[in-house]
Amino acid sequence: MTINPLHLFDRDGIEAHLRAGGAALLPTDTLPALASMPEHAAQIWRLKKRPQDKPLILMGADVDALLCHVSPAARADAIALAQLHWPGALTLVLPAFGPCAETLNPGCATLGLRIPACKPMLDLLRCSGPLATTSANFSGEPASRTETEAADAFPDLPLLAPIPWPAPSCQASSVIAWRGPQDWHCLRRGAVMPVGVVSLPECSG
Repeated sequence: MTINPLHLFDRDGIEAHLRAGGAALLPTDTLPALASMPEHAAQIWRLKKRPQDKPLILMGADVDALLCHVSPAARADAIALAQLHWPGALTLVLPAFGPCAETLNPGCATLGLRIPACKPMLDLLRCSGPLATTSANFSGEPASRTETEAADAFPDLPLLAPIPWPAPSCQASSVIAWRGPQDWHCLRRGAVMPVGVVSLPECSG
């Protein structure tokens, strides 16, 4: 399938579409993303046919804009890893509070956060602010690896122009959860793993 040129929006067009409540397909450094403004994230579960208990990730371009949702007790540890691995393929799951955490991870007091190492996405995030994101595929199906595969899965959604997007790693981000001071638990081994986190246990991919 070729991408409909009418579905290619520049950064301003995508930002306007997102602010109006829409969802969009965006590049990242790992895999193409399905994204919306956090307050409109409910549509992502519906579009993906994703179980409601599977949380979304909040992506941003600025550490402070992400960590403002996080419990103060976890911020120092989060900042230490962010300085080493952001932008990059490491998702930090942290104790969180407020409407954004409740919207992206209903019923749980945690929030997954990441700054991607992808210039077009970062340029958009600096304008739009943090976005609710997940991989651009139907739940239970293989992740899209290119903008064309993402468009095949969601043909009615706009894509960020220009294409082709920067080549992603096609490997999911590593996901680690904060359990206490300097205590992290690996939830998913992926593209990047922190160095020197002594208490990080082994985990399966």
